[in-house]
Amino acid sequence: MNMKKLLVLSILFTTVFSCKEESKPVSNQETLKAEVQAFLDDYTKEYVTLYYNSALAEWDANTKIIPGDTTNAYKVQQANEAFAKFTGSVDVIEKTKKFLEQKDKLDTVQVRQLNTILYTAANNPETVSDLVKKRISAENAQNETLFGYDFKVNGKSVTTGEIDKILRESNNKTERLAYWEASKAVGKDLKGGLETLRELRNQTVKALGYDDYFTYQVSDYGMTRQEMLEEMRKMVKEVWPLYRELHTWARYELAKKYNAEVPDYIPAHWLPNRWGQDWSALVNVEGLDIDAALADKDPEWIVKEGENFYKSIGFDPLPQSFYEKSSMYPLPSDAPYKKNNHASAWHMDLENDLRCLMSVEPTAEYYETIHHELGHIYYYQAYTNPNVPPLLREGANRGYHEAIGSLLGLAAMQKPFLVNKGLIDANVEIDETQNLLKEALNYVVFLPFSAGVMTEFENALYAENLPKDEFNKKWWELAKHYQGMVPPSDRGEEFCDAASKTHINNDAAQYYDYAVSYILLFQFHDHIAKNILKQDPHATNYYGSKEVGDFLRSVLETGANNDWRVLLKESIGSEMSAKPMLDYFAPLMDYLKEQNKGRTYTLPETL
Repeated sequence: MNMKKLLVLSILFTTVFSCKEESKPVSNQETLKAEVQAFLDDYTKEYVTLYYNSALAEWDANTKIIPGDTTNAYKVQQANEAFAKFTGSVDVIEKTKKFLEQKDKLDTVQVRQLNTILYTAANNPETVSDLVKKRISAENAQNETLFGYDFKVNGKSVTTGEIDKILRESNNKTERLAYWEASKAVGKDLKGGLETLRELRNQTVKALGYDDYFTYQVSDYGMTRQEMLEEMRKMVKEVWPLYRELHTWARYELAKKYNAEVPDYIPAHWLPNRWGQDWSALVNVEGLDIDAALADKDPEWIVKEGENFYKSIGFDPLPQSFYEKSSMYPLPSDAPYKKNNHASAWHMDLENDLRCLMSVEPTAEYYETIHHELGHIYYYQAYTNPNVPPLLREGANRGYHEAIGSLLGLAAMQKPFLVNKGLIDANVEIDETQNLLKEALNYVVFLPFSAGVMTEFENALYAENLPKDEFNKKWWELAKHYQGMVPPSDRGEEFCDAASKTHINNDAAQYYDYAVSYILLFQFHDHIAKNILKQDPHATNYYGSKEVGDFLRSVLETGANNDWRVLLKESIGSEMSAKPMLDYFAPLMDYLKEQNKGRTYTLPETL
């Protein structure tokens, strides 16, 4: 009896002693977690306030551009400097680094937020506050130059919309050349600013250990610069056989259209897009004339149709404030100011102030664009929930955001969807091959531009310190290599044609996001078509499918509170791959090879 009692007491003593020994580190761990959480809560509160102030200033600067008026620029400068000073403060950096030294004792969500804080700080470190101020000022000046530019043809002012219309529709080569050259004229005024921005962006991020600005931006994917470059080159190589067929087809078709000799490489002004990134306007699919169906619609109707689609798959209506605060329609011709016409979606306060900036007109292009931009808006809305801290309210990676937008844009242009919406007749005969060709001239053609030209140019600019007197030379070397496209006239170094692309100036070193998004969108679309709707990926109708809405919500609602690779695997069962995209366009290869029989190919078989 006593022995048993001694044994029990011994076990009890050992257990209590052990618990006391273990409770000390557990207690320290809980204290650390509480300390980190208090830091995150305080940081987030200030971050959201300053983020909103910055977004409001940027919004005004993009929606009301008055030549010569510096008020907006001053407000943007003040708001962005305040945001930069806080997010890049030495105190924030030191505390974050100290906490991350013990990340194995913290919750995963806490670690994710701390990593986000440090990543944001690297763009604005207080240790080089003068550089940050100069960079912000230079970015504002560049934006004002780009969006306030007075484009002219034969001395007459034209809008970018008018330039795009001529390049889409005109058969007059002389007219096309004049408008194309007008679209590039702004580059002259942007070249010096781009060089300045390159120096300031590189020097800013070096303060926290990044080699250059391109490397810094890529790190947001958890990838090295070399890994991203290899991933992009792999994408282009995978689609190259199909692109080569499209390029050959386009050379011969365009030569016929303009009654000219077949060129070895496509003159840039022959293509229906300022940068040659989308050739879909080369094909008109009979029976699929959505422009005609939309011609008598109001722009507001187009926007509401987009919202109705998302509501049909189970998403909430947009808040009334979205309609009150957005800037979605073209300015009157007599407006005393200009606006940025590039379509974009804004999550102003990381809560419920959601806005779109566009210039919607009743065209098929804008019908697709509204579904795309509302994809961003509904992504914002989905991850604005208590399970996602404000610091993680962004896409799983930056490409996810664009993928979702582009996915819904694609879905909104497929025949069964359009029939359901009454935009085309159910009995209309559509040439499916021509329809597929039109889609390929958009999606496939885009990859050599995005993954090739844009990515390689910005890598050369930031990581390889491309000399200023080679900006234009490099741009056109890449355009010829990847797109098989050449300038229509001599483009010396007085020009900076790359800078005519808005992203080179104000969304820098991130254009591979769009390439990633096109790969992801076909992966998501393939999964939805085959596994949820049980429909042919070429002929789907997402409208009214709550199952599609549930799937999309499962992808969207965690924001960046996940590992994007894991989320992709869990969502669709595979890693990032171009295979679904290539499968989608596989039926086109036989047609193009038949069309190109006896024609001369000028692009190499492999890159």
